[in-house]
This record gives sequence, C-alpha cells and structure tokens, in this order.
Amino acid sequence: MGCRSESGPSDVGGRLNHRPPEFKARWRMQVTVPGGPGQGNGTNYITGDGKIEVERVISKELQLKRKAEYLKSDLMHQLDRQVSDFIDNLIEDSADLKPGHGAAGFPPPLSDKEKSKLRYFQPLHGEGKHFVSRRSLIDELFDVNHIRSIYHIFIALLFIFILCTLVVDFIDEGRLVPKFDLLVYAFGQFPLVVCTWICMFLSALLIPYSLFHQWSHTQSESYSHPKLYSLLFGSVFLLYQAVVLGFLPAYVVVINGLPPASRFIIIMEQVRLLMKSHSFIRENVPRVVTWSKDKTSPAPVVPQISNYLYFLFAPTFIYRDKYPRNPVIRWGYVATKFLQVLGCVFLFHYMFVRLCVPQFHIINLQRSDLKVIVLCVFNSIFPGVLVFLLGFFGVMHCWLNAFAEMLRFADRMFYKDWWNSTSFANFYRSWNVFVHDWLYYYVYRDFLWISQKRFKPVAMLFVFTLSAAIHEYIIAICFGFFYPVLFCLFMSFGMIFNFILHDQRKGPIWNIILWMSLLLGEGLIFFLYSNEWYAQRFCPLKEPSFLDLLKPRSWSCERGH
Repeated sequence: MGCRSESGPSDVGGRLNHRPPEFKARWRMQVTVPGGPGQGNGTNYITGDGKIEVERVISKELQLKRKAEYLKSDLMHQLDRQVSDFIDNLIEDSADLKPGHGAAGFPPPLSDKEKSKLRYFQPLHGEGKHFVSRRSLIDELFDVNHIRSIYHIFIALLFIFILCTLVVDFIDEGRLVPKFDLLVYAFGQFPLVVCTWICMFLSALLIPYSLFHQWSHTQSESYSHPKLYSLLFGSVFLLYQAVVLGFLPAYVVVINGLPPASRFIIIMEQVRLLMKSHSFIRENVPRVVTWSKDKTSPAPVVPQISNYLYFLFAPTFIYRDKYPRNPVIRWGYVATKFLQVLGCVFLFHYMFVRLCVPQFHIINLQRSDLKVIVLCVFNSIFPGVLVFLLGFFGVMHCWLNAFAEMLRFADRMFYKDWWNSTSFANFYRSWNVFVHDWLYYYVYRDFLWISQKRFKPVAMLFVFTLSAAIHEYIIAICFGFFYPVLFCLFMSFGMIFNFILHDQRKGPIWNIILWMSLLLGEGLIFFLYSNEWYAQRFCPLKEPSFLDLLKPRSWSCERGH
C-alpha cells in the first residue's frame, strides 16, 4: 500500500494502448518533462513512444550555428579593420623616428626667452605629412570579386550607352557609324592647349626654383639686409604667381574662346602648378632660415632641380626631397589605368548625348514653371551623380595611379573610404586627400600659426571660403559664365552640414542622410549649370554690360516665343 512502481518510457507506451484513441492522440502531440536539455525553459519534446523530436533539435542547432557564423564574420570584419588602422598608425608613427627631411617648420628658437615668446608661432618639426608605401583603396577592394562586379556594372553601362546611341542613330539617320561631334567640340583647339601647358610648366619649373636659389644665397653673411632681399624676392614670386600663372592662362582661355574640356585642362593645370610652386617655397624657406641662424654648413641647403621636377609630376601637393618608391614599373597597370580614363571620357560623352542634351534642349525651347523645374532637378540626379562618380574614378583613382606607377610613387592614398562617411566633416577630409593635405598644412595650420592658435573657427571658415572660391573660379572659367551655385551651396549647406553632421554622428542612418544630401545636391548643381549653359546660347546679349555678365541669363531668358 502506498508503494508506487517506477515506469520507464516503454511502460508509458504500453499504457497508452489501453487508453481511448482521442487520449492517445493528445498524448502524442506533446508531453513536456521539466528539467531536460530541451528549450530555454528546460523542457524536452517527447512523442508517444518516448523519443525526442530530432527535427526540432536539428533546427535549433542550425539556427545557433548560423548565428555563430554571423557573429564570427562580424567580429572578424571589425578585428580586421582595427588591425589595419593600427598598422597604418604604427607605420606613420615609425616614420617620426627615422632621420631625414621632415615637414617644413620654423627653426627652434635660440634662447629660452625666444622660446617663451614664440612658442605659439613655431610649428614643430616632424608634424607634417608622412609618406608611406600603400596601395589605393579601390585597388585593394578590387581584389574582392563582389566589389569588382560593381566595376563590371559600369563597363556594361558604357556598352549599353553605345548600343543605345547606335540604335537611335540607325533609326533616325540610317547609319551605324557613331558620331563624336560633342567630344570633338569639347576638346577643340587642342594644339593651343598643349602649347599653353608647355609654357605654364616651363615657367613653373624655372622661375620659382631660380628665385629660391638666388634668394637662399642672399641669406649668408656676405649680404647685408637679408630681410630686404627676402621682401624683394617674395614680392617677385607673388607677382609671378598672380600674373604668369594666374592671369595669363585665364586670358588665353577666354580670349581664344576655348571649348569647355580644353578650358578645364588649362585651368586645372593652372591651379595645380600654383599649389605645387607654393608648396616648394613653403617647405624649403624654413630650411634656409634655419641655416642662416645655425650656420651648420658652408652653404644653404637647396634641393636639386631634379627633385623639384619629380615633384611637379608626382601626385602630391606636399613637397619632399624624397618619397617612398616602388622597385619596378608595371606598364600593364599603367595601360589599364589610361584605358579606364578613356572609358570614363566615352561614358561621359554618351551620357551627355543620350540623357542631357535632349532634355535641356527641349526645356530651353519652352517656358519653365515650378513643376518643370522640380522634375528636371530630380531627373538630373542620376547624370549628376554619374558625373561625380566618373570624375572621382577617372581622375582621383585612374589618372593619379597611372602617373604614380610611372614615377614609382609608392604612397597611393589619394582618397579614403569617403562613401562610408557618416559626417560631412569626414567626407571633406577623405574624398580628396591630397588637396585636403595642402589646405590643412598650408592654409589652416599656417593661419593658426599666424593667429597664435586663437581663431580656429575663423581658420576653418577661411579654408571653406578659399576652397569654394577656387571651385567656383574653375567652373566660371570653364563654362564661360558666372553663376555661383556651387559657392553658395558650399558656404551655406556645406558649412551647416559640416557642423550638424559632425564626427560624433555614427550609424547607418547618418550615412544615408549624407548620401541623400549628395544626391540632391548633385542633381541641383547639374540642373542649374546645364540650364544656364543653354540659356547663354538661346538668349545671347549683343552688348552686355558688366552687371549683365554677373546676372544669370536663365533668370531673364524669355523662351517659348
């Protein structure tokens, strides 16, 4: 009495045979036993014959396995990125320990009194940019097949544009031979472009170097009044930059009525040589000043002209006597990059022929209202972003890497992963690194040096204003009209977004906001400049005044009459 027999699973199954059918059905559906190695609440799933449901266990194991694989992949990705950043920083820090020519900085003061007086004026040695051997980011990404497929998409897009042009020309005109009238027009008067570039380059090679060489000897003790000589040679150098490199190329472009692409070549080379010559003088003058105080050698340290010649072709705006160099030149790589540049040019051509010329030609033949303008802005987003991406890939990656390879220039960090930016501040720093370096070291830091580091917001505003003005100058000369859309957007929304979308903004949502801003901005810029271009041609002024040249023609052009 009171004794209870222990029964196993076989007994349970046997007892079920004596139960009603509906009871056995409910029993076989699910019976839970607490404390087993089942789900999170400690239950097992048992069938009527006492067996664990294997399917549920296998499904649970597969889910856990997939989750573990995802966590492993995410962890390895983060670890790889952190290790890569650590190695890059370690290489850059190790460069500080190597003797050699560092960044240009004013010499250390000669006394404690001078050190106390000038401690805010002296940029320290070794604070400049360090060059290390590294590949371009896109070259590294192209090692991944998934990323390389994006490049293949653009190649397919080029062939689609070519096929579309051939089909349309065959239907309209009955011919299969493509026409390149727009391309021929854009690069017109090319011999004049070559002659102008040769004159600009020779002047940039000989005049700054000769002036610096002569000035360096006036700083020795055999010359009296060295500061007067410094003022004289500095004034001549500034006059050369303003007249020979500043005014004359723009005058040649305007007076000869060069087409847009030809103008773009000359004006971009003008800006490039101005920045190069400034860097050469800025980096080498402090070395002569140091020598004039210390007299560590019988003559001032003047770089060889071969170093300066290499710098004029090297894809960097920061002068150094020596750069890290690769051992060999991969001519196949060079040919590939120039072919990619050529492909970008043809994609530009077909995109304008198929997407832009018909749209804006029709728009400027009719009266524009708000609806037409809004639709045109959104229709301009795709060609505007395509121009931006092709310009980046063709110039910042292909063109610069081609010249870097021919010169065995090993530091290929011309840009960073700007497409992953979550802030406009990071975007400005990373999408054009070698121009940002020039603005940072020669404008921002020198401004802080002069102001004793008291006006950092003013220094940032000055950098923004200078960059926006140079961009607007290039567009105004290349297009032949003054329409400061880019300058206004840069100084208004660009400045606002720089402070709102700052480096503290993290997460995917901020990257989405940045890309939305870029897409809308590119569409607006592309529409406004294209609309003004056609308005200048549909509504020419016979005798325009100076105010007429400053007023956008698209504001007053009466179309549709």
